[in-house]
Order: sequence, then C-alpha cells, then structure tokens
Amino acid sequence: MWMYLGLLAALFLGLHNLCKKHAVQGNEVFPVLFGTIASGFLVLLPFYFMSIFYPDYTKEIGFYIISIPLKTHGFIFIKSMIMAASWVLAYQALKFLPITIVAPIRSAGPFFTFIGAIIIYNEQPTFLQWIGFFLIIFSVILYSRVGKKEGIIFKKNKWIFAIIGATFLGASSGLYDKFLIQSLLLNPQTLQFWFCFYTVFILLIILAVTWFPYSEKRKAFKFRYTIIGVGILLQAADYFYFKALQDPEALIMLLSAIKRSQLIIAVVIGGILFKEKNKRKKLVPLAGIMIGVFLILYAAGF
Repeated sequence: MWMYLGLLAALFLGLHNLCKKHAVQGNEVFPVLFGTIASGFLVLLPFYFMSIFYPDYTKEIGFYIISIPLKTHGFIFIKSMIMAASWVLAYQALKFLPITIVAPIRSAGPFFTFIGAIIIYNEQPTFLQWIGFFLIIFSVILYSRVGKKEGIIFKKNKWIFAIIGATFLGASSGLYDKFLIQSLLLNPQTLQFWFCFYTVFILLIILAVTWFPYSEKRKAFKFRYTIIGVGILLQAADYFYFKALQDPEALIMLLSAIKRSQLIIAVVIGGILFKEKNKRKKLVPLAGIMIGVFLILYAAGF
C-alpha cells in the first residue's frame, strides 16, 4: 500500500513542478516561495482549529492535529530550516535553468537518500536496486551533456551548484522525515501544519531583509494563481508521502525513487508547455532514469 501512496505523491509533485515553473518565470523568487508555503499553511489552518473545537469530528475524518511537546517542535523547526534552504536554492535555480535540466538533477536525490538509508536506517538494497540507482546517476550525467547545447556549462554555472545543493538538502530532509514519522510518531497533518508554520516564519525573516525594504523588488513581483496551486499541490504530495512513511515496512530509499516518476510530467509535459530545447534528446536519459526506477520497484516485488 505504501508504494501506491508514493505514486500518488509523485503525481502531485509532477503537477506541482509545472505550476512552480510558471510561478517563478520572470518573478521575484522569495515572495513566490513564501506565497506557496503560506497557501499550504492556510489550507491546513482550518484543521488545526477543528482539532481544538471539534476534536471528535476531526479524528473521524482523519485530519486531527495532535498536541506535541516543545522538544518535538524543535525537531520540526530543524526540518523547516533544512527545507527552507533547499527551496531557496531550488527556486533560484529554476528561475534561470530549464525545467528539463532542473528536474533530472533533482532526480539524483534518491542516491543521497539511498546511501543515508543504508548508513542510518540499515535498509538493505538488492542487487537490482543497486543497478537502478546507479543507472539514475548515469542518466543525470547524460543530461549535463544535453545542457551544454543550451549554453549551460555545468562546471561554470552557479545555478547548477545551487540545484545540486538543494537536492542534497532535500534528500537529508527525506531521511529526517522517517525519524519524525516513525520514531516521534507524528501523523502527516500534524507534521505538515507545524512545518508550514515554522517555514512561513523563516521566510518572513528572509523577506524582511531581502525584499520588503526594496520598493523596486516589491513592484516587480507578479502575483499568479499558480503560486496558490503550488502550495496546495505540495501539501497533497506531502500528505500521501507521509502516509506512506507511516507504514513500518516502508523503505525511504524506495519511496524516494518512486517519487522520481514525477519526471514524466516535468520533462515531457513541461518541455512542451514551456517550449524548451532538445526535448527529444532529453528523452534518452529520461528513459534511463525511468528504467532505474522500474528496476528498484521490480526488485521490491511491486
């Protein structure tokens, strides 16, 4: 069951990436990021109040937000700091790089998660899973060759390093999620609500320094409804992902790989919508990534 929930998370993540690309094009990155997280927070806010005033009903529909100790708040705040840094880097990179380059580099995330899962959680991969993960990494290298034809030299482009940093931080957060869900026994909606709450706080501090004091930046910001869409789709994806992690048999290394199937939407549909270059050539390494994901799922008996 947890694999099916992972696939649902991948579906919403793929749609989320398309909306995100539209939201940041020619726009100020930090207020867009704030708008997406704030939108997700506002979606969850009614469930918080319902958990206080109508706890029985909220438990019945499965969206009850539990009370947590101060120490647990601290753990969630750490996740907020990790993901805020990851998103700031990722949004900046997405603003200056084609989605068909950004999405595949982000697909290297499962490799970092894979190593962490072995070292931290002692998850045991099979031979086919090893092949699958290395096939994904090799395919990402192929994307770098395609990127050069678009004037993107991976070794000299700072936005490439930004998206790599964002990928590493995102993978670290994924490993941390397993601890929050399985060790601290947080339910998805509780983790999502407080995570959004603290992330909004962190982003407000960033905006107070980099955006609010500058009138020209405020005037340059363009509100788009896709900003709200990004926030809602991200919360939907996170909900199914965290529900999958609640299963004690769920392997974070496999969930991370399953989420990469979002690339079908990001590369194929995104490439068409945003009219990006070399779409056919990018299908070759995309196929390699998808075969890698398939091998991981096949080895797990999916």
